[in-house]
Amino acid sequence: MTTPFWDKAFSLIPPEAREVLELTQRHNIWRKKETINLIASENAMSPLALAAYISDMMHRYAEGKPFKRYYQGTKYVDEVETRVMKLMGDILGGAFVDPRPVSGTIANASVFRVLGECGSKAVIAPVQAGAHVSHTKFGTLGALCIEHIEMPYDAENLNVDVDKAVKLIESVKPSFAVLGGSVYLFPHPVKEIAEAIHSVGGKLVYDAAHVLGLIVGKRWRNPLDHGADVLTASTHKTFPGPQGGIIATRDEQLYKRISRAVFPYFVSNHHLHRLPALAITAIEMKYFGEAYADQVVRNARALAEALAAEGFKVLGEHLGYTRSHQVVLDVRAQGGGAKAAVLLEQANIIVNKNLLPYDPPDAIKDPSGLRLGVQEMTRYGMKEDNMKDIARFMKRVLIDKEDPAKIAKEVTEYRKEFLEVKYCFDINPISDGKLYLLW
Repeated sequence: MTTPFWDKAFSLIPPEAREVLELTQRHNIWRKKETINLIASENAMSPLALAAYISDMMHRYAEGKPFKRYYQGTKYVDEVETRVMKLMGDILGGAFVDPRPVSGTIANASVFRVLGECGSKAVIAPVQAGAHVSHTKFGTLGALCIEHIEMPYDAENLNVDVDKAVKLIESVKPSFAVLGGSVYLFPHPVKEIAEAIHSVGGKLVYDAAHVLGLIVGKRWRNPLDHGADVLTASTHKTFPGPQGGIIATRDEQLYKRISRAVFPYFVSNHHLHRLPALAITAIEMKYFGEAYADQVVRNARALAEALAAEGFKVLGEHLGYTRSHQVVLDVRAQGGGAKAAVLLEQANIIVNKNLLPYDPPDAIKDPSGLRLGVQEMTRYGMKEDNMKDIARFMKRVLIDKEDPAKIAKEVTEYRKEFLEVKYCFDINPISDGKLYLLW
């Protein structure tokens, strides 16, 4: 609730600005306090990281590398950025890290630009196995004029067909291969593909955007330990930091080449306020990452099992459903992905529609499936029993066909117990009546 002071101050703001602020406030209340968020690519920063994020750095420029800038006024930015590089490198088991990409896609573009050239070839995980659009001719590879060739898919194991992929690589001799992606339940075969691509003189890129937090938390194998030459990632999915990207490699010479592509090819100024927030998140993951990642993986399995028990078709049953933060549903029996996602949103349960392995590409507007992720609700303290409650809410909407508006009220009431971010330093930025903003 607002105070009389704020009511008066708010009344002095022009109407157009009030409308924007009101919409923003409504969004904040709805998404942070009233909904169950199961979008697999989102998360929430801790209060301490958020306080670090809101700083004067968001107004500043620092083109180039630390201590080698094209702008003055960056002496503290340089110090923070070098700390981020070391912190991220340490929690990834020893790596050279470039934190300047402003997204995972920009990280991919920088790496692809160095490893390939116009007219070269790249083999990627098949779309059915989760390849991100940036891996394809429809995205970054296409923009760089690099031909994308999909590895064969093993429908039984919901993964890359290793034997056929190795033969393909030996035949095609691509400049690089890409594993990882945006929809995958089980680890990709890093060691086998690394050995194959290295045998033809190529490199392996692993897009860890979705599983970076699970890697740091030691619940997903680190691809750099199994032969990947470069890891790219987002910093705001299972790794609960600010939106942005990173590039990591243990090859110092390759790191230098890629860094020269980040700037000036793909990034000018790299959104400096991300850096202190990313540093804080890295430190929190150093201390709390294993407990967090462990609960994320257990929650994902619990949600999958609960949804199956409620009558949903959950992919990967014979494989244990999932080893990541994701759960994938086939909701054709409930009207398809587009309809199901809208109905759930009306019930304050946020998911996204998604293509399934057997969907044709042109089904993207109304695919068969839903992609769910448990990492944000885990961040707010939900555990296995809560996953059962979520499954029951979803059943009532999609199978029992209860009124979504009625369930929305119940979801909002349920969410009241889960408003505080966990797995972080126990610091409330407005405790004791003080606001600990860094400026």
